[in-house]
Amino acid sequence: MKYTSNKVIITLLAVVFALSASAQDASLAGGMKMYYYKKYQSARKILEPLAATDPKANYFLGLTVLESGNIKEANSIFSKFPEDPANISGVARVAFANKNVSNGMQIAKDLASKSRKKEWQQEKFAADAIAYTDGGDYQQAVTWYKDVLTKTDDADVHIGMGDVYRKIPGGAGDAMTNYEHVTDKDAKNSLAFSRIGDTWYEARNYPSALDNYAKAKDADPSNPLPYKSLADAYYRSGNYPKALENMKKYMELSDNTLADQKLYVELMYNAKSYCDAADLAKKLLPLQTDPAAKTELYGILGFSQAECGDSMQALNNLHTYFKMQAPSKITPGAYIQFGKLFLKMGQLDSAGYYYTKGISGDTAKNKTDIYREVAEAFKTKKNYCKSAEWYDNLIKANPETQQLDYFWRGCMFYYCKDYPSALKAFDDYKTKYPDANPAYYWRGRAAAAIDSEGKEGTAVADFTTWLNKVGPNYDKKNDMKIALEYLLIYYYNKKDNDNLKATEEKVRAMDPNNSLLKQIEDAEKSGTSPAHKSGGAGKSKK
Repeated sequence: MKYTSNKVIITLLAVVFALSASAQDASLAGGMKMYYYKKYQSARKILEPLAATDPKANYFLGLTVLESGNIKEANSIFSKFPEDPANISGVARVAFANKNVSNGMQIAKDLASKSRKKEWQQEKFAADAIAYTDGGDYQQAVTWYKDVLTKTDDADVHIGMGDVYRKIPGGAGDAMTNYEHVTDKDAKNSLAFSRIGDTWYEARNYPSALDNYAKAKDADPSNPLPYKSLADAYYRSGNYPKALENMKKYMELSDNTLADQKLYVELMYNAKSYCDAADLAKKLLPLQTDPAAKTELYGILGFSQAECGDSMQALNNLHTYFKMQAPSKITPGAYIQFGKLFLKMGQLDSAGYYYTKGISGDTAKNKTDIYREVAEAFKTKKNYCKSAEWYDNLIKANPETQQLDYFWRGCMFYYCKDYPSALKAFDDYKTKYPDANPAYYWRGRAAAAIDSEGKEGTAVADFTTWLNKVGPNYDKKNDMKIALEYLLIYYYNKKDNDNLKATEEKVRAMDPNNSLLKQIEDAEKSGTSPAHKSGGAGKSKK
């Protein structure tokens, strides 16, 4: 009976140990999955309790710490198992991370040399050390992976070889072959589908990238990587709502680190979800310690507030951004956006300054929309001279622009009372658009403003041409009145009775009680000059 009791105890202990080992294996698999899915905080929580006794767990803990940016701590972790092939490759990765390429390659070569006929782990880990760092001999890594594949068809080896091929110019096709080998055998390998999506994405084949990211998502809905990649691909293809939708899902599945949140706020801004971007940027600023990241957040916050309607706060935060940011890193677009804010606030001098600064650094060939936006803003504020200046810049930069820009350039010079420039502008308008009736009318207005007493007749040709074009039934009677009144004065001054009588008839038919007509008629009877001046300098709408 005693023997039986001991046997039962031993059996129970064996079951307990087996269950414990099974649980540890499951935990290790979970930690590795978190590492592969770049959920480094989650990975560390799982792996740290296992790493003291499990070399593989220790290796993945070291990789997690290394990917998080702590090279020194990672080296300390890998050094705990100095004879383990995985951890030796970790030390090689540390050497590469420290830019000590020769040392990294030597460690990898020494490790690979320990591989035997039926053993492949050493060679695989040596290749991994090169594949997932920068500066090593990528072709050597490919050679080792190929040798490993003669001994095993392991999915991780194919993914590793695909990853190193993507670092080699022209290697995308071989990378795709290795990834697809994995997905052909295992339709649930979310990581391989993500890599295929990345490869298409790097080739700028966004539809194929989107298709494979969707497959990665379906293969494992807990994998955050395809959602992040989908967000980026949708953003690149211009589908901002879908980009934001996928980024939100990524944030739900990721560790939601400060780095993740910074990416999220950047996408919010780029997707024009400005109010949400402003709210998140405001929360992130006190948590951010990196000066460069803090500077970017001030920019996102300020520009988002400008679009969201909080102009004063936007101005304060953007002043901080421009003060903190290195001038070489401020884009022309940022200056232009700052100019827009000043426009909105009615500070036109500052607006013009920042627009000019932005435009001077903008390499885009067509800046028509920017010029027009500033010109229209000055026009709205009745700063006609500045408006004319910007319309003039617009047309000089893009002579093929729309007819309306030519019209407003001339009108703004006219309302600025720069009549010679207005004449030149309307001459250009007529040359570019010879069938445009307003060009003749407004050139006549500018000429009449200069010849306000109607003695030189500089507006006669344009007004006459315009009146013939629009005909007697033209609905804008005030425009007709201005043109006809100038002609009345000029023909009276020149004693051109035939044209005077013909013009009087036209005025009489349009407006029998016209005051200038009555003055001309009275002057003809008395032999004096009419007191009425030419209407050329008056204002009317197009």
